[in-house]
Amino acid sequence: MRAYAAVLLALVHAPFATPALAQKQAPDLAYGAYQRGYYITAFAEATRRAEKFDVKAMTLLAELYANGLGVGRDDVKAAQWYKLAADRGDREAIFALAMFRYEGRAGARDRDEAARLLAAAVKLAHPPAAYNLGLLYLEGQQFRQDFGRAAELFQIAAKAGNREAQYALATMYKDGRGVRKDAHEMARLMGEAALAGNLDAMVEYAIAQFNGDGTAKNESAAVALFLKAARNGSAIAQNRLALILSAGRGAPANPTEAIKWHLIAKAGGRGDPALDDFAAKQKPDIRSAAEQAAKPWLDALTRPRT
Repeated sequence: MRAYAAVLLALVHAPFATPALAQKQAPDLAYGAYQRGYYITAFAEATRRAEKFDVKAMTLLAELYANGLGVGRDDVKAAQWYKLAADRGDREAIFALAMFRYEGRAGARDRDEAARLLAAAVKLAHPPAAYNLGLLYLEGQQFRQDFGRAAELFQIAAKAGNREAQYALATMYKDGRGVRKDAHEMARLMGEAALAGNLDAMVEYAIAQFNGDGTAKNESAAVALFLKAARNGSAIAQNRLALILSAGRGAPANPTEAIKWHLIAKAGGRGDPALDDFAAKQKPDIRSAAEQAAKPWLDALTRPRT
């Protein structure tokens, strides 16, 4: 195997491969090893293929260096491999290099270059790039703030199944920013993002279900979704669940569980004076049982991170 610097120098001056050719030369063995966690094998196979100008192998090498898999983490080498693959039209490499420039990995932070690369990846139909470029238009720092353009980009990513874009677009339909206000479209997109695992979308869709906002009113389904989000750490869902269980609406009243979730939500920054009053009015044995049930959660929240 040739030395890293020699291989890289040879590739810098090699003719560009077209995206179609890169697809034909896709390193199946290398990616197969990568997906199974055999990173040393993936690194060796990708290196061999990269020497033959395989663009996908260049991107895989960059990924391995970027994450320290099968080789020591090295952002500089990762950026160099991403650049080689990006210059040859690989959309994954273009997107990854954009993130490197935006985060300031392997060099100074360069938001202008990151935006340029994101736009290039969007032209190659890269959904996460569309979502991230949409965020820049929403933010209004890199470009003039343009809610309409942000919504267009979120739409591209949302149609491809990007759950973050689905959630972002749903909030725009909810508020009528960049798109017409549409409760039904908001609920549809929130539902898709929730099903895909977006925690914020779970909470918003549960609220929509509970209130019948843009979707059929279904309090029991909303409670099940609040519970799922609560178990995944959403303080908002924990608070909502506590309110529901204290009132017995959508689920049977359960003071012990209500206080448990209230204590957990409160520790997570979602206090509620009404629930404080509710807890204070309960019998000591109920409060004690709730505190005991909440203890593992509270211990986890206060445990120092290593």
